[in-house]
Amino acid sequence: MRTETAPTITTPWGKATAVEQVSVAQRAGERRFTTIVALLATPDGERLVRFAYATGGTARRGPVTLRRRDLERLRSGLAERPALAEALGLGGGG
Repeated sequence: MRTETAPTITTPWGKATAVEQVSVAQRAGERRFTTIVALLATPDGERLVRFAYATGGTARRGPVTLRRRDLERLRSGLAERPALAEALGLGGGG
């Protein structure tokens, strides 16, 4: 039996673990990449939201740009991640 643990992420405020995440696949010409919006939790329970992009499976810092159709896919993904949607002020949380 395999048990998966939440990945540990280093932030400017220290270590945090991923609680929920939405990934939006994008393409610009021949380039393919993924925008990641993640809800993180610090060991003391503080919630953080991280925006990143990934190429080749590796998350990178830097500007994240979403087109209108990408935002529509983000909203769709947030429907399945209520805690992250709530942290963004976009619903969830009953």
